[in-house]
Amino acid sequence: MNLFEDLRARGLVHDFTDQPKMLDALERGGMTLYCGFDPTADSLHIGSLVPITGLMRFQRAGHRPIALVGGATGMIGDPSGKSEERNLLGANDLARNIAGMHKQLDGFLDFSGDNAARLVNNADWLGEMNFIEFLRDAGKHFSVGYMMAKESVKLRIADTGISYTEFSYMILQAYDFLHLFREENCTLQIGGSDQWGNITGGIELIRRTLSKPAYGITFPLITTSDGRKFGKTEAGNIWLDPERTSPYQFYQYWIQTADADVGRFLRYFTFLPLDEIEAIEKEHMERPERREGQTRLAREITTMVHGEEATESNIRASRILFGGPLEGVEERDLLAAASEMPRTVRSGDLPFSLIDVLVESGLCKSKSMARKDLTGGGIYVNNNRCGEECAEISQSDLLFDRYVLLRKGKKNYHLLELTVSW
Repeated sequence: MNLFEDLRARGLVHDFTDQPKMLDALERGGMTLYCGFDPTADSLHIGSLVPITGLMRFQRAGHRPIALVGGATGMIGDPSGKSEERNLLGANDLARNIAGMHKQLDGFLDFSGDNAARLVNNADWLGEMNFIEFLRDAGKHFSVGYMMAKESVKLRIADTGISYTEFSYMILQAYDFLHLFREENCTLQIGGSDQWGNITGGIELIRRTLSKPAYGITFPLITTSDGRKFGKTEAGNIWLDPERTSPYQFYQYWIQTADADVGRFLRYFTFLPLDEIEAIEKEHMERPERREGQTRLAREITTMVHGEEATESNIRASRILFGGPLEGVEERDLLAAASEMPRTVRSGDLPFSLIDVLVESGLCKSKSMARKDLTGGGIYVNNNRCGEECAEISQSDLLFDRYVLLRKGKKNYHLLELTVSW
């Protein structure tokens, strides 16, 4: 199975151009392709993973990827898929965002070898053009009718309207493709399906100015099986930056994938062979309660984004929240799990009354309820069930000399952090 066939088998091809010519070029190998990323934030999010892994798939197949960060176009804003005008970014915000994205993209692509990847910023060429040059060299090749026929423009005009600034975005991105075609022999652009109009605009500009063919492939925009926007939670985006979304939260997002989405997401986001994915799907359908499909999905993607060490820590942290033993757990594992639970800091001398702590933490509403829960076996200290005999928290109960993990029932956790003397 060649690269294009693999992409189609994974459901990753939405639109494509000139299939016979493009497939011949793909088969020959050594194509240069690019994908653009708008620096609207200082981190990419998981919605960017399909184009990122797209570049990775092409590179692994022997092609040369270029990741373009839109330092110039980011100041304009792409109207594609947007219902209203974007806020324009200031120079400082833009520089910070570009630096953050460069750092992240550097971790996904290989910048050595015969097909070494490149990172480029379109401000390096668009920023040098004056308005007259832009109109003469690019604008004259686009009729207003052609631009208004694009779906992204039509939708905006019919809804909230579109400014000349965003209306011109298509030409700027088309010029990017033309520049990379000339300077890097880049003949293929990839992106999300909302970029089809921009990609074909670039292909048309190359045809008109150079009389040469160029190609495009778009990936589907991802939604969940229940129609929700992929990568969104009540807290907002799931970011690739561990400072914005902790590796533990990142891992948990994938663990919570709906059964109906597991196979599809394994195809989209991982590099597992298709026959292995089918085997995982089969086993998952037979025993969905074991959630092995979600576990494999979370392991593969978290390792790709945050590394194997972080993934193993997240797995241990997950076991904590399922009542697993704490032997072998590291402090960072405990704190990763604790990021999802209430936390109380308490000072004083050991030992402490467990009854008092249960009330202070809010796990029990009163001392009488705490005693009742202890008698009933519903209270756990460090995932060990306690009875009436567990009257105190002493030094021997401390994890890493400062923490105690409290639990009531199966799911009500609380981390107690102690600043004590003895």
